[in-house]
Amino acid sequence: MESNSNIHSGLPLPKRLVILLLVCLFAINAFTINANAQSVTDNIFGKGIRIIAKDSSFSMKFSTRMQNRLEASYVESGNQSYTDKFYLRRARLKFDGFIDSPKLVYKIELDVVNAEVLDAVVKWNFAGNFNIWFGQTKLPGNRERVISSQKLQFVDRSLLNSKFNIDRDKGIQLRHSFKINNIIVREVAAVSIGEGKNFKKSSAGHNFTGRLELLPFGKFKSKGDYFASDLKREAKPKLAMGVTYDFNNKAVKSGGQLGSEMSEMRNLSTVFADMMFKYKGWSIMAEYADKRVPNVSPAVFDSAGVFLESFYTGSSVNAQMGYLFNSNWELSGRYTIVTPEKATRNNKLEQYTLGISKYVVGHSLKVQSDCSLLHESSKADQILYRLQVEMSF
Repeated sequence: MESNSNIHSGLPLPKRLVILLLVCLFAINAFTINANAQSVTDNIFGKGIRIIAKDSSFSMKFSTRMQNRLEASYVESGNQSYTDKFYLRRARLKFDGFIDSPKLVYKIELDVVNAEVLDAVVKWNFAGNFNIWFGQTKLPGNRERVISSQKLQFVDRSLLNSKFNIDRDKGIQLRHSFKINNIIVREVAAVSIGEGKNFKKSSAGHNFTGRLELLPFGKFKSKGDYFASDLKREAKPKLAMGVTYDFNNKAVKSGGQLGSEMSEMRNLSTVFADMMFKYKGWSIMAEYADKRVPNVSPAVFDSAGVFLESFYTGSSVNAQMGYLFNSNWELSGRYTIVTPEKATRNNKLEQYTLGISKYVVGHSLKVQSDCSLLHESSKADQILYRLQVEMSF
């Protein structure tokens, strides 16, 4: 699950929501006033509202999306229990476009539910296939995290992601790509503060991330290596493989960029390996994650040796597969195992998930449901059912 950090802690939640809604209304009003002057004719559902200056000095696309979710949980134990809830899982406002030149682009994304800034980044294609990103955005971590929450195969991301992902951070990223015949190679290097999005205190250390990707059969259609399900029905097999190494120096949160602030700092070392395969409606994605504290224990003890808390370390594997029928119904399955280090005193987790989705307008309008069986060591098994409607224009 995504963190609920708050960059406007001095304001009550209603006022923060009002501010975000006013931003949205101002943007929509601007688009309405200028619609005729911009002569925009290509606005269609799922592609946002686009404007461009007469002199081509800037462009802007405004889009919004929401996820309404029903969630029910049943625990099979001596005291059987059932709970359910209906809630707004995500609501986002997004602005992106170029400034002065298509080689200088920006992205701003706001989270209405938690009243916080998610992305605020400028991207500059300064030479050839070299790009530099500056600001707050997702780090080049595990593939499932980098894939937008709008474009998932299941109702939400896996336990691997919730326990080990490195999420968003503020810093600089250098990106490059090249081709060897039809083979595509991508490289990313990033330096960031290490404490995650909207962290306002001074950082004691820094975070260093490197990622290498290989696409041996060439590009996917419409950047399909970074959205789930084979919605483009690849006519030829497509494969993407990636590996990431992340080192968080003097981390103060239990998960590095995420989690609660700890009473002591640790260095966190994380490795990810992932792959995406698509062919004629079939899609397979698999990931491995391993997070450790080098040379010392992830646990924190008091002066008397009593356990207080722990950074979340260990390893995890997630594998999922789906088939998209010609009717745009999809059946999918997922298996996830999380094995925390014993020193953390967290339980081992295993989750089996079956999903069914109907894509009405791709990932922009869809209905998804899934049912999971969660087995946690020393606890009763839990059955979780979720139903979600996603809308994005």
